[in-house]
Amino acid sequence: MYSSGTTGIPKGVMHTHYSMVSLFIILRGLGKGPPSKISYGVLPFFHSFGVLRIFSLLKGTKHVFDKRFHMETFLKAVEKYKITGFGAVPPILIAIQNYPHLDKYDLSSLTSVTSGAAPLSPSVSVSVMKKLQALVLQGWGLTEIIFIAANGIPNAPLTTVGFLAPNTKLKVVHPETRKELGVDQDGELLVKGPQLMKGYYNDAAANARSFDHEGWFCTGDIGHYDKNGFLYIVDRIKELIKYKGFQVAPAELEAVILSNPKVADVGVTGIPDPQSGEVPRAYVVRKDISLTEDELDQFVRSRVSRYKYLYGGIKFVKNVPKSVTGKILRRQLHQQALQEMNKL
Repeated sequence: MYSSGTTGIPKGVMHTHYSMVSLFIILRGLGKGPPSKISYGVLPFFHSFGVLRIFSLLKGTKHVFDKRFHMETFLKAVEKYKITGFGAVPPILIAIQNYPHLDKYDLSSLTSVTSGAAPLSPSVSVSVMKKLQALVLQGWGLTEIIFIAANGIPNAPLTTVGFLAPNTKLKVVHPETRKELGVDQDGELLVKGPQLMKGYYNDAAANARSFDHEGWFCTGDIGHYDKNGFLYIVDRIKELIKYKGFQVAPAELEAVILSNPKVADVGVTGIPDPQSGEVPRAYVVRKDISLTEDELDQFVRSRVSRYKYLYGGIKFVKNVPKSVTGKILRRQLHQQALQEMNKL
């Protein structure tokens, strides 16, 4: 498989029979999904999330597949085939949240939705649960270690990705000092497990960067665990915005902005600033065209710390660039921001 390439050039990820069999043993032990479940899927099999669909096929789950997500096709499929669950990425759930005609379809068969590939904002999660009358659960995995954690507990905190998978180890370290951190302390998440890849294909430099001297894989994700063992993902290290020594997570700002009922979608990136290093800029798709930059800016300021303010401004756009798996293409957003600055 190949990594998504959202922060750099896609890398060849070498999995072995051992890592894949270990993955399926872990999933079988967790007992994910009854055999009678009927699932809908649009995630490609070349993506790690799609590989998990193979396991459910082995368990006897019925699947309805489509080449790409289209709202009406999806809703008709749920109604016709009595879909009970599906795997999604945040942009799909945002689209469902914003769709005005859900009540025209019989979606009563749906019981759960699993979101992955990127952090899901609490406001979107709550909205989709209310509209579909189904649980929305999150999981965590990477192409390099396909399944790390999953939330299968209905009353768990909305923002958690669940508990660590069996036979999997995790530690949290400070991104710069590499000192190990404790409960509720955000840092880079390092993992070990039998489902971990062998390494990157023909890329010794990437392997050297990604594994420490004890064999821990450096995920590049920032997060923490709480006193109950629940894991939380904040953002990617490479995507953090460095403002005057502070670190601002784009995903956190996106969650705040998405909680505004006049916003349909958003992507946040950092732009260079001579005094502060970097400042956040938001690219926003409006649901209500009456929304102004000043109104949204004040909305954000009333909900975040001063160093997280949108000092880089707000730009209204028609869409936010995303990969086939639904991840925001921040490199593309960043390049767009630089081009806009160069025109000034």
